Amino acid sequence: MEKRIKRSDEPIWWALFSAGGVCFAVFVPAAILFIALLIPIGLLPIETLGFEHSRSLLFGFGGLIFIGVVICLPLFHAMHRIRHGLHDLKLGNDKANKGVAYGCAILLSILALTGFFLGVM
Repeated sequence: MEKRIKRSDEPIWWALFSAGGVCFAVFVPAAILFIALLIPIGLLPIETLGFEHSRSLLFGFGGLIFIGVVICLPLFHAMHRIRHGLHDLKLGNDKANKGVAYGCAILLSILALTGFFLGVM
């Protein structure tokens, strides 16, 4: 009789968790530094770029990468932590928690990317 190996999707979620943690630790503070501090106090003169140049930066390939790195991957990191926190507290069914947590991360990522693509058009 052949032994069946049980396949798991955990490596995918752990990889997204890990990538999101790195982005959360490195890129989110940099984005906050630039967007919330350096631009408002005038250390980065963004007004000199002009509207079209700013739009091409925001809605170009760099903007897509920015959304993925600063929004989408940290969402998976946070939802993975929430899912395992619920598991540790023995709250809910693990399959339901997994569906809700990762479903929310996927839905919010799609929402962010939809906003990006609507801005491109």
